[in-house]
Amino acid sequence: MAETGYDILVAGGAGVDTIVRVPELRIPPGDSVFVPAVRDYVAHTGNGVARGCRALGMTTKFIDFLGDDAQGRQILAAYAADGLDFSHVVSPHGTPRGVNLVDPQGRRFSFYDGRHPAGLRLPRDFYLPYLERARHVHLSITGVTRDMYEDIHRLGITSSTDLHDWDGSDPHHRAYALASDYVFLSAAAVRDRLDAVLRSVLAEGRARLVVATDGAAGCHVMERGDTKARHFPAVRPERPVIDSNGAGDAFVSAFLHALSQGRPVEECVLAGSVSGAFACTSEGTHTEFIDLPRLRAACARATSAG
Repeated sequence: MAETGYDILVAGGAGVDTIVRVPELRIPPGDSVFVPAVRDYVAHTGNGVARGCRALGMTTKFIDFLGDDAQGRQILAAYAADGLDFSHVVSPHGTPRGVNLVDPQGRRFSFYDGRHPAGLRLPRDFYLPYLERARHVHLSITGVTRDMYEDIHRLGITSSTDLHDWDGSDPHHRAYALASDYVFLSAAAVRDRLDAVLRSVLAEGRARLVVATDGAAGCHVMERGDTKARHFPAVRPERPVIDSNGAGDAFVSAFLHALSQGRPVEECVLAGSVSGAFACTSEGTHTEFIDLPRLRAACARATSAG
């Protein structure tokens, strides 16, 4: 691709996570408990996808709101150190934060502060020059990106989104689901309605395929024209599992990279599964990203093992 263009533009989803490692995901008796050191990490979904795609060699642009605060400065410093191409608009509401509880098995529960007001949007004169240079755009569901779809469709750019733990009906998520070409979500909240929810996205929107990730159970994929989702098993992590934060974003990054290379769906799923498994073996949120040589080698090992 020309130097003036982007393989992928990631819009929205920068923030800071505070990780608290707890004995189990429940409130213990009493009113306090000692835990290992509590740490802050540059994080959130757009951050994970952007840095994951860049690590795989994609020419990546990332845009979002940031606050003029300590968290915003932490993010800017991390991106400067990484060399990630990032531009932002200052938000008077501050930088989004999350607090994630993580148990010894790496399972997590997140508290996201959602501080952006419902009507906050990235200004068109800010995002449009970047959008016009992109081959593909991935939109985080933070709301600030919602008005970009009209220009995305007008320009004929493919798009993707991650609905996370969508329940299959929430209208905020549905707006993103129906406007995107590639849709990712977690199966956590739609287990007994999985096929029906995936079919509804394909039938009512423009999606070419929908992927529902399911943790250690693998993932489910439904393409346009399918009546039932195909199940793909998970890839066993090659290192001990420490923290599942960021696994879904890692899956999306590697899936989109393989897709950009024209690979078949089965290979896109394998790449995503290997990348997601890799992310579970590093502490914190988005602290280590698989690169292309390691991804290819791990995919080859997973294929031969299967």
